[in-house]
Amino acid sequence: MTWNWQQKNWPEFSFDREALAYLEAKFLHQSGVLIGALKSFSDDDKRALTIEIITDEALTTSAIEGEILDRDSVQSSIARNFGLDTPRRGIPSAEKGIAEMMVDLYRSYNTPLSHEMLFSWHMMLLTGRSDLRDIGRYRTHKEAMRVVSGKYQEPIIHFEAPPSSDIKMEMGRFIEWFNTGNTSGTLTRAGVAHLYFVSIHPFEDGNGRLGRAISEKSLSMSLGRPTLISLSYMIEKHRKNYYRALELNNKKLEITDWLLYFARTILDAQGYTQSLINFLIEKTRLYDRLRGRLNERQEKVIARMFREGVDGFKGGLSAENYIRIADTSRATATRDLRDLVDKGALWKKGQLKHTRYYLNIEHESATPL
Repeated sequence: MTWNWQQKNWPEFSFDREALAYLEAKFLHQSGVLIGALKSFSDDDKRALTIEIITDEALTTSAIEGEILDRDSVQSSIARNFGLDTPRRGIPSAEKGIAEMMVDLYRSYNTPLSHEMLFSWHMMLLTGRSDLRDIGRYRTHKEAMRVVSGKYQEPIIHFEAPPSSDIKMEMGRFIEWFNTGNTSGTLTRAGVAHLYFVSIHPFEDGNGRLGRAISEKSLSMSLGRPTLISLSYMIEKHRKNYYRALELNNKKLEITDWLLYFARTILDAQGYTQSLINFLIEKTRLYDRLRGRLNERQEKVIARMFREGVDGFKGGLSAENYIRIADTSRATATRDLRDLVDKGALWKKGQLKHTRYYLNIEHESATPL
């Protein structure tokens, strides 16, 4: 098997620029739309949106690698890194580390990439790990770095990266390209950066998470501001497509297929961010309509529903959900829910035990390309 890094022209990737032109133009147009939408936000609302998106990214970039983290701990740590007062609770190492890395990615978006930056991110990302030899530095082991699946006796090799002895040279070349390379197109550059980095696979662990962070940094540097898109969220929703696209493009240097996949994923992520902005606007409008009209139980349940985000409770809010969240009786829950519908806070669907309740807001989900 010949991998991309073993080919004569490595790392000179080729692709069809015309095939990507429409997607590049759409991304720039939508970036302008997002900027316009944010101008009407207060500083507090902008901060809340920023923390929400960074939290989603931290959780989903970890979930892609099979690491499930506690949302409240991650969000609390991110908020604390932004200087906000949060409950003084103990935050596990993994949650604290990914939060610190994602906030640093946001803040240092326009700083040139460097070995030291990557080492720092790697140390944050793997905080608390004791099973690795090389943390905060490139891998040094002599055995081949492979991505495998299947049985131990008969592994399926999906990719083999350059040997550890070549990593310092490969990463020096990658960083120089990242900081000075003139790849036409914002989406194209981010897509090449991701595939290029994960093809080198320079660390013992964490390469996927760092590769996605590098893509977001590339987008932010191209635009001159943090992009605040939910890239990892979209990748995690269709994880198999992501790994399949990587595997189909790690044996060649012509990568138009990969760039089309990655560009569409970024645009879907951008659309999801727009839906979050719309959701926050509608949340403010709903609270304005209901100010002073809800009892304590109702306020608690409405706040809990908003915490579920754009997609809300799967299948809607049930009376049982209400009883549990509000810690109340069935009779009281029934009265409260009827009152919330009458006041226009919720709308209901179904009958009897199949009745479900939804926030009465205009909801427009992102539509994949």
